[in-house]
Amino acid sequence: MRLSTAKRRAIIILIVIDYLTAIAAWLVFWLYRQHLLHQAFPDIYPKERNWSARDYIISFLIIPVFWIFLHYLSGAYFDLYRKSRLIEIYRSIIISIIGSLLIGTVAFSNDTGSFKYFFEITSWYFVTQLFFLLVSRMFWLYKVKRDLLKRKIVYKTLIVGGNGKATKVYNEIKDNPHVLGNEVVGFVSVDKNVTPLNIPNVPELGNIESLENIIQEYKIEEVVIAVESHEHNKLEHLLTRLSYSPIIIKVLPDLYDIISGSVRINNVYAPLLISIHPELLPDWQKVCKRVIDFTISALCLILLSPVYLFAALKVRLSSPGPIFYKQERIGLFGQPFNIYKFRSMYMNAEESGPALSSDEDRRITQWGKIMRKWRIDELPQFFNILKGDMSLVGPRPERRFFIDKIVPSHPHYKYLHRVKPGLTSWGMVQYGYAENVEQMIERMKYDLLYIENCSIALDIKISLYTIKVIFQGRGK
Repeated sequence: MRLSTAKRRAIIILIVIDYLTAIAAWLVFWLYRQHLLHQAFPDIYPKERNWSARDYIISFLIIPVFWIFLHYLSGAYFDLYRKSRLIEIYRSIIISIIGSLLIGTVAFSNDTGSFKYFFEITSWYFVTQLFFLLVSRMFWLYKVKRDLLKRKIVYKTLIVGGNGKATKVYNEIKDNPHVLGNEVVGFVSVDKNVTPLNIPNVPELGNIESLENIIQEYKIEEVVIAVESHEHNKLEHLLTRLSYSPIIIKVLPDLYDIISGSVRINNVYAPLLISIHPELLPDWQKVCKRVIDFTISALCLILLSPVYLFAALKVRLSSPGPIFYKQERIGLFGQPFNIYKFRSMYMNAEESGPALSSDEDRRITQWGKIMRKWRIDELPQFFNILKGDMSLVGPRPERRFFIDKIVPSHPHYKYLHRVKPGLTSWGMVQYGYAENVEQMIERMKYDLLYIENCSIALDIKISLYTIKVIFQGRGK
């Protein structure tokens, strides 16, 4: 979902604050460091000295940019208006420790050969940086809360439900001053036959059959599911329909959910709601995953360029037609994108309609069979990864034609689109290529397992298994 102008501006403001904070902390520390060094080593470090160009570059460029990059890796610039003070304090302490140690190792280790001095000077820098960072963060969180209270920032919220629970949730959001930012746009009924709620200025927008269109039309950011007890059998259908939307989903918990311990409280004053589909990866892992994707795909495009040239030449000589093959696939949150491959089939191979390939597929050229065996035909997808359409690891993207065949009988397939599609996947490693829809459904189980357990460590494991599969020539 695209960021609004106000939220983009907020990110820029926070980056500027972090830039100034890093400069202030460094300058204060620099003055202290010079004083301390002069006291300990008056002959080597004079009390006063003129700044060199190197000092200005370090103070106003390298140090603040380093801290901004570290904050970005930690996820500080994600979801700016839903941050907890305690979590921000914890994040600030951890980031200050890591950053101070890294800067200390690079900048202070050559001051003297004394570990005691290194520890002391690094500790002072940590304290200085943490102090300025906490002050700036508390100021930012105060500003955020004030903007939310003044309704300068709102989350467009949709309530799904048409009876007592929906009315109760609406009243709690409207009347509770501690519910910050939620602006109820309207209601969506679960059943077409439910009598519309008569609440002033909050319209009935339709029923769940048009849920996706309503979310898109009204730019909904949060959905609260407040269905009645006898409607719980529709929850799975609801959640499946919402799988394609990058929104926050909350539900009213039952007494059983509370007793079993599945409810976690973020705001002690807010209405009791459970967040569904939480982030699959922590913010720092999401950033690291994207950095890894970008770096490895860029390196592969450069280092494997001789392989690209050789493969392109062989494709050109193998049969008439273009070197590259472009095809629309479905990616993150159901968004279409064009995937790129080296062409491995004869031209007009799908004149009779979309069809999956098989071991004895006559549509595949002789060189195409070799490419598929070693997965050379997939190499152009590093460009898709570089663009951000795909990741190195994630469920393989499929065509809308086959997805539409699977979803009616296996709606869970939509959950695969909660992550970016990948060049390789747990399903590809464990199951391999699918020759028909039934095999795609079987492979789905492995990909769903990946989504529920995804991490950078698991991505590395899958990547290593994939390399093993490639060297064994087990492609198709």
